[in-house]
Amino acid sequence: MVAPLRAEIARETSTEELDALVPAWLTVPDIAAQTGQDQRVVRRWLQERELVAVRRGERSVAQVPAAFVTTEGPLNHLKGTLSVLGDSGYTDVEALAWLFTPDDTLPGTPVDALRANRKTEVRRRAQALSF
Repeated sequence: MVAPLRAEIARETSTEELDALVPAWLTVPDIAAQTGQDQRVVRRWLQERELVAVRRGERSVAQVPAAFVTTEGPLNHLKGTLSVLGDSGYTDVEALAWLFTPDDTLPGTPVDALRANRKTEVRRRAQALSF
């Protein structure tokens, strides 16, 4: 059952398809304003994979799902979850699609579960994707 889900997500690579899954996006300046941090700090979060961005829009601006950012900074447990998904062979776009795809067994989406501090359940599912 896991393999078909992986194949289904792998086909969802366009930003239009991500827009259907991700309700809101933030740019680097938006994140800096929300967290009260300098834009250099936000860029470091991106470099260190505490956040992940995709290029969207006509100007191809890097944007981060708003659900990944709290007033304090990156969502807790996101970095480790992104690492697990990357180890499973997921691209950034595939990881975003997976994190925002509803999962009846959670319930909700994996990002909803992360926001509710249920990282163990999310990472267990993410690890299972590589088998």
